Amino acid sequence: MPWDLDNERPIYLQLMERIQQDIVSGVYKPGDKIPSVRDLALDAAVNPNTMQKALSELERSGLVYSQRTSGRFITEDAGMLKELKRKLASEHIQTFFQKMRQLGFSDNETLNIIQEVIKGENV
Repeated sequence: MPWDLDNERPIYLQLMERIQQDIVSGVYKPGDKIPSVRDLALDAAVNPNTMQKALSELERSGLVYSQRTSGRFITEDAGMLKELKRKLASEHIQTFFQKMRQLGFSDNETLNIIQEVIKGENV
């Protein structure tokens, strides 16, 4: 099934984000070998060159590393993975608060709604 990609943003960035999300969510674990460029490109329904660019950028960031004849692997640097997870969570939270402000809620009102939802109350 093709990945859900948006034509408004560069595809390789979206591919990077999806792979990062797969890493922090546990689809790929530290030290795991990731599928080949061709397999990932087929899965995402994108050109292999675009997928290669995304993987090269992830490699440049240190999240993924290559072993010459064995393929690409996920870093085993727990600190880097923890930081990535926190960064992605922060980005999601910021986006959520921006959308709530657009709906007319203050940050405090949003926090109250979140607490109500957690407690199982109807909003």
